[in-house]
Amino acid sequence: MIRFLHAADIHLDSPLRGLEAYPDAPVEQIRAAARRAFDNLVDLAVEEGAAFVLLAGDLFDGDWKDYNTGLYFAHRMGRLREAGIRVLMVSGNHDAVSQLTRTLRLPDNVTLFPHSKAATVTFDDLGAAVHGQSFGGRVVSEDLSRDYPPALPGMCNIGLLHTSLTGRPNHENYAPCTAEGLASKGYDYWALGHVHRREVVGRDPWIVFPGNIQGRHIRETGPKGCAVVTVDSGRVSNVEFRDIDVLRFEVCRVDLTGCAGPDGVRGRVREAMEGQRREADSRPLAVRVILEGRTDLHTGLHRDREHLREELRALAADLGDVWLEKLEVATRPSAASLPEEDSPLAGLEQAVAGLELDGSLLGLAPEFENLRGRLPAELLAAEDPFHPDEEGMAMLRDEVRELLMARLQEGRHAD
Repeated sequence: MIRFLHAADIHLDSPLRGLEAYPDAPVEQIRAAARRAFDNLVDLAVEEGAAFVLLAGDLFDGDWKDYNTGLYFAHRMGRLREAGIRVLMVSGNHDAVSQLTRTLRLPDNVTLFPHSKAATVTFDDLGAAVHGQSFGGRVVSEDLSRDYPPALPGMCNIGLLHTSLTGRPNHENYAPCTAEGLASKGYDYWALGHVHRREVVGRDPWIVFPGNIQGRHIRETGPKGCAVVTVDSGRVSNVEFRDIDVLRFEVCRVDLTGCAGPDGVRGRVREAMEGQRREADSRPLAVRVILEGRTDLHTGLHRDREHLREELRALAADLGDVWLEKLEVATRPSAASLPEEDSPLAGLEQAVAGLELDGSLLGLAPEFENLRGRLPAELLAAEDPFHPDEEGMAMLRDEVRELLMARLQEGRHAD
């Protein structure tokens, strides 16, 4: 029986976005998160007595600022070498961008598969064969798996591939292929990378995305880590995900239906944050709070959102190692607070509710692009406010409508 680890999308020294602008955030802890998670991967490999570690692309995050990133990686590989653990890796789209990565001299226990064609590494002592091919450039539009060699008889055959498979949300469609095509190779396990969310695509054979080892922004929520794979009598007998992340992002949805007063809002948010703190096993937590439900507090929540955000930041800090990444108010007015259907104000509010805003913010203020160009990369959030995607535009439209509605309702109550 042997075990191996399957990890992907390490993105060493990639900045975590959405937190560093806060004066109370642990900046050094945030910046070191990817390395600390990788340290956990190395520790886990040693503890499990892994025969080898598979890295399915995007070890690095484009060009390094200096050689410290490469030296750090070489040092950690040295520790695995001392433990007798081999490492096999393919380059992904982010690795292919880096010029420095191509000049990195790898330790002798590390194998980087070529990009010219698929190759095979056999471990006769383990009865295992690993097949892989790296990306030769940032964009790979062909199905690399098609030219992977057939399974070797009498071996546990493993395919190592950076791919979007048939396509996944928020990921470029690189090296597309199908689960049926992968299964046709006759391999026992496909170690995939590129998709940052865990997914078991199939079990016969095993086709697995382990996700990335450390979330980097609010779109990468939940537990992050790697897969520990057990091979018994030449066949995969167990695949277990292990959490090795050191800081976690979560979306915290809080229903305010029937909530009475600001104290009730704070109480419900605190309860929700405490629950997520427990689920994160006391890891530092970055939380986006989304307030939902129909409530009489709807107008006041929109009107006083900035003040409420600061209160919730203080509440999060009181819990310890919790930071409010963003506050979204997505509540709706209760039925009792709505105007009569045939009143003029009701007609005006319906018109505002149906307001459509099209185009990007650049169309409204071209100067934003010049401002954006002067900002350092680490200050740009994962959700680009200057070029919002469809989801971002929908959120922006909702916020504008709700702010206008809040002003109208304020006027109505004042009368």
